[in-house]
Amino acid sequence: MRTVTTSHKLILAILVLMVTSIGFSQKNKVEKANKEFNKFAYIDARQIYLQVVEDGYESAQIFKNLGDTYYWNSDYDNAAKWYQKLIANYPSEVEAVYYYRAAQSLKSLKKYDESDKLMDLYAAVGGDGLVVQNYKDDPDYLESIAFEAKGYELEKVSVNTKFSDFGPSYYGDKLVYASATTKSEGAKNFEWTDQPFLDLFVADMDSLGYLSNARGLDGDINTKYHESSTTFSKDGTTVYFTRNNFIDGKKGKDKNKTIRLKLYKATNNGDNNWANIEELPFNSKEYSVAHPTLSRDQKRLYFSSDMPGTLGMSDLWYVEIQGDNSYGEPVNLGPGINTEARESFPFISDEGNLYFSSDGRAGLGGYDIYVTTLDANGMPTKIKNLGEPANSNQDDFGFIIREEKRIGYLSSNRDGERGSIDDDIYRVQEICQIVLEGTVFDSETEELLPGATVQLLDENNALIEEVIADENAAFEFNVSCEKDYIIRGSKEEYQPYETRVTTPDESATMTVPIPLLRIGCPPNDLGCILDLQPIYFDFDRYNIRPDAAIELAKIRAAMIKYPELIIHIESHTDSRAPFKYNERLSEKRAQSTLNWLVDNGIERSRLTAKGYGERRLVTDCPDGVECTEEEHQLNRRSMFIIQN
Repeated sequence: MRTVTTSHKLILAILVLMVTSIGFSQKNKVEKANKEFNKFAYIDARQIYLQVVEDGYESAQIFKNLGDTYYWNSDYDNAAKWYQKLIANYPSEVEAVYYYRAAQSLKSLKKYDESDKLMDLYAAVGGDGLVVQNYKDDPDYLESIAFEAKGYELEKVSVNTKFSDFGPSYYGDKLVYASATTKSEGAKNFEWTDQPFLDLFVADMDSLGYLSNARGLDGDINTKYHESSTTFSKDGTTVYFTRNNFIDGKKGKDKNKTIRLKLYKATNNGDNNWANIEELPFNSKEYSVAHPTLSRDQKRLYFSSDMPGTLGMSDLWYVEIQGDNSYGEPVNLGPGINTEARESFPFISDEGNLYFSSDGRAGLGGYDIYVTTLDANGMPTKIKNLGEPANSNQDDFGFIIREEKRIGYLSSNRDGERGSIDDDIYRVQEICQIVLEGTVFDSETEELLPGATVQLLDENNALIEEVIADENAAFEFNVSCEKDYIIRGSKEEYQPYETRVTTPDESATMTVPIPLLRIGCPPNDLGCILDLQPIYFDFDRYNIRPDAAIELAKIRAAMIKYPELIIHIESHTDSRAPFKYNERLSEKRAQSTLNWLVDNGIERSRLTAKGYGERRLVTDCPDGVECTEEEHQLNRRSMFIIQN
């Protein structure tokens, strides 16, 4: 047996001390990272967490916080990585919200199926909140978004910098926006994003919405902290803007030492010099109030806030602007628009439409832009996702538009040069899109007429496009706004029909019915009058199908109506079998057709039947010719010939 010497004991003690000191060192690093994280210094916290993980120390909370440092900076690729590690390695320690954030992150990577699976898990463990309800209400949300998408063309504006630029607002013939472009040499960066603090800038805007001559907003609004998101009165004398809790050179912090966002008001002293800054009375150092927009009548101020009464992380609210320059109590817009997630960046257009961004509704990923019409009480009605290209799988927000010009702007990090935290401003040109759709049908019986030819012609009768009505007798044309068109429908045995259409000046779907009148039959032409149609059979079968029974019922009715009527049945096959086999199969089809009529009350003496095998093909599909199943189907038939 080996003896443990004093030297062995000493070495063992040293090893234990080393392991213990390493453990304490890692814990100290985690505590420091947690401290930075709780101060929202996400970049600094992330660097420490990554070093700790690289050194082999990990926990569920480290994975949660790492994911969050990326998620709250809109770096969804890396956020998804750490949330997935959390779910895989610590499934019993995953709160519902991390399933949601993981789902949102994957959606921003266009991994929609994986995202939906995590949303199902979130729904299972997170209850039946508004986010879950919105998700369940439209399981085919991608198709719905694509169907309702508005047509836009997007291009980056010339005033974007290498830093974040976002939050445009109209100021007469100018555009005001926020930018993190460097303020001065050695200026302190914002710990959340590691970018410079935001200031307000103004650029000249020409009649087509192109920008130039960007410069800082004059006056006392810009400070060493954040300013962003403005809304201007129509007369240009008043601006409401977002700023960190900072006024008269003093910053305010909440109980967690966090500087919140507040709304302020300033007036124009002339020469676009903004001064007389006032804090709005419904602010608080304990919550944020941000992103203002004025109603059309300038009597309400809408904004985003996480104040008490908020349903989620941030909601849309409004206050009445009263005549004595005071404000009513904040009113939450309610669960018809707000969710447990984030609703923000409202904008009310001249036509009374409320545009806003949300990550609590079924969308394409990150913040999506939505639009709703405000009712007489200023409350939202039906909400629509703007779809692509206004929305992407990243964050899209800060949408504004002058609808009469069909020109606007939005902010997005879809193409950030320094990672997903870089926002840019895009010029938006609405494309006026008109869809002309309809069906072709018999004007007397209203029977649908698939296979009809439908032509689109211009006002000078020149052909633009020709389509064949589909199996539902439907057709569709995409055309321009504010133009005149002719739509002409035709089908064999029917008189052509045409109608003139004038398209409106805004995107719309117009329904254009095409009723065709059947060409009249000669009085003694009973075959024409009865319109006896063939019946069809399945491959290598001779039983009467349900659709064939419908046609046979019409023949039975005709034979009852005309007691002297005698009908000969001719039955056929396609070519896909030996010749003699098809002869026998066609005889069986002729007999089953005859039997159906006899079984349903028609005298046997009034019927004859014969099979012709593959000798009378109606499509060019003989042996050795490759044809579609539809072409072969037309050959497998029974036809009805009036004998007297």
